[in-house]
Amino acid sequence: MTSVSSALGNLVESLTAIGASLLNSVFAVFQAIFALVQDLVVSVLQLAQAFVSFVAGLFQGAVGFVAANFFAIVLVGGLYYWWTHRQGATNASHKRIQ
Repeated sequence: MTSVSSALGNLVESLTAIGASLLNSVFAVFQAIFALVQDLVVSVLQLAQAFVSFVAGLFQGAVGFVAANFFAIVLVGGLYYWWTHRQGATNASHKRIQ
């Protein structure tokens, strides 16, 4: 009878180990799926961040270029206006009254 009870104890122990292994396998699969989804979400967010950074840099460069040219045109136009009015005032003061 000892061998039968020992065999039944080994059977129960083996079934318990199989159940625990199956449960650990199920948890491992869920953990792998969770890690995959997490990596996918992180990758998508990094891709979106890179795209937003690219677009911001592109528009910043274009807007910066346009703004710099606008201020350069305003500066050159202002200097031209000042120079032409200065020349006009200088020519008017050198004219003789007859």
